Amino acid sequence: MSSPSTPAPASARSASVISTHPLLGVLGVLFGAMIATCTGRLISVGLTDLRGALHLGVDEASWIGTAFNAALMFIGPFSVYLGGLLGARRVLLFCAAMFTGISILLPFAGSLPMLLSLLVLAGLSAGTFYPLTLSFVLRNLPPRYVLIGIAVYAMDILVTTNFATSLEAWFIDHLSWRWIFWNGAALTPLMMILVYFGIPGQPLPKPKEGQPKPNWRGFLYASLGFSLLYMALDQGQRLDWMNSGVIVGMVVSGMFLILVTAVRRLRMPNPLVNFRFLARRNTMLLGFVLVFFRFVMLATVVIIPSYLGSIHGFLPLQTGPVLLWVAIPQCFCGVLAVYLLKYIDARLILTLGFALVAIASLMNADLSSAWSGSSFTASQLVMAIGYALSFNAMVGAIILEVFNTGALSRPIDVLTFAGYFQTIRLLGGEAGVAFMQHFIPAREQFHSNILGLGVQPGLAPTDGRLIGLTAGMASRSAGLPDAVGRAAEILSLQVRQQAFTLAISDAFTVVAWSTVCCLALVVCMARVPTQYQQIISAPAMPA
Repeated sequence: MSSPSTPAPASARSASVISTHPLLGVLGVLFGAMIATCTGRLISVGLTDLRGALHLGVDEASWIGTAFNAALMFIGPFSVYLGGLLGARRVLLFCAAMFTGISILLPFAGSLPMLLSLLVLAGLSAGTFYPLTLSFVLRNLPPRYVLIGIAVYAMDILVTTNFATSLEAWFIDHLSWRWIFWNGAALTPLMMILVYFGIPGQPLPKPKEGQPKPNWRGFLYASLGFSLLYMALDQGQRLDWMNSGVIVGMVVSGMFLILVTAVRRLRMPNPLVNFRFLARRNTMLLGFVLVFFRFVMLATVVIIPSYLGSIHGFLPLQTGPVLLWVAIPQCFCGVLAVYLLKYIDARLILTLGFALVAIASLMNADLSSAWSGSSFTASQLVMAIGYALSFNAMVGAIILEVFNTGALSRPIDVLTFAGYFQTIRLLGGEAGVAFMQHFIPAREQFHSNILGLGVQPGLAPTDGRLIGLTAGMASRSAGLPDAVGRAAEILSLQVRQQAFTLAISDAFTVVAWSTVCCLALVVCMARVPTQYQQIISAPAMPA
């Protein structure tokens, strides 16, 4: 699909949307993205603590994260409609106030249905922060500050994701489980102040004469469809995937609603969406790159915490310092990445970043059950550099695509762009989590079966191991039969421990191979004519 090969001049941006304090507005929306990310991670990491505090079973508590994140998924596409119809300032201020109030009330929910209802409302309000962040930053940040905006956004997302584990542990240890929710309530008012003074008030947009009126039905169908698919992915492993009528119903309903959206869009074009803008090679490839990046992030978000928790019984308080080895170096490496973006093609930095992630994953693939938190220090440092380079380069490449298509002079394209990547980010990320939640138990069962073939009664190594364990348990047992039973139980646990360790090793190997697939996508990306050196040297935008 052809499109402009050079960016629209800065003066093409509508002067009415430029704030006299643009940096305050940009800081406000970036702060909102951090709050939404942090709240989602705190709920995920603190799910065990929430179960204990609220006296919930495993099955009941599993819907806590699903309710919040599915609401984020729902409001993602719908934010395009709201932002285009009402303007970013109105939507952000209203939703931020709503999120603050709901976050205060969440710990006082008297029942699970009430808690889930409040979490849905919290997700609907916080979910607007992401899409409107990208659209506002792109249209309001002066060109000379673009690279700074990229660095702040990258640190915003990456550091918050890995820092949340330590934050949740600190809340539980020093304050209360209620701060899992109150954290957002404490920070959001600051975001509202920044948005209020940084984003100018605007009249309600009016459709041009002859232009079709915006219609909310298509957005509603798409949002419901993607939300149902998200819930199916999130609950699939627990409910046994397609063997569950609930999962089948959500998948079929979700796909039907998305199909209805596509048919409706073809018959009744919506002035707030421009799908032709997305039909560009680099735009589609960057969407897949984002999916792969969300997948490789599972190395620190899922795989390492699962290993430390299952093998060594680590709590978030002990896992947090391990993940900080990813969070802290990203602050420095992010600055390096944006500096390199000024002089080097984003595709080269993206390649280097994913290559480092692959190296770190292969380092971790050599783990054994003797590894502890400190054993991951070297690989985590390499992983941190890889994450910082790849994420900054990916965001940089996305923004370059906007500049080079001239989309900044067409708000519809910026909103479409933001909604597209928000949907990809959430749905693709959840698909990766669902895959890993299925992959690790399946590989554990495979390795357990293989190891079990060599641990059979009557085999010399097995009998020798049992005799040694029985002797060790003799002084702590009521008699010989009790000691033999305890020895057999310990041997079974050791086999399971080794099987799980091998499964974790396989998971790191899969992450490494996924980076290879991502690098193949990067090779297919075309070089854009205008790079950051030309963008940041452009003349200042008239006020």
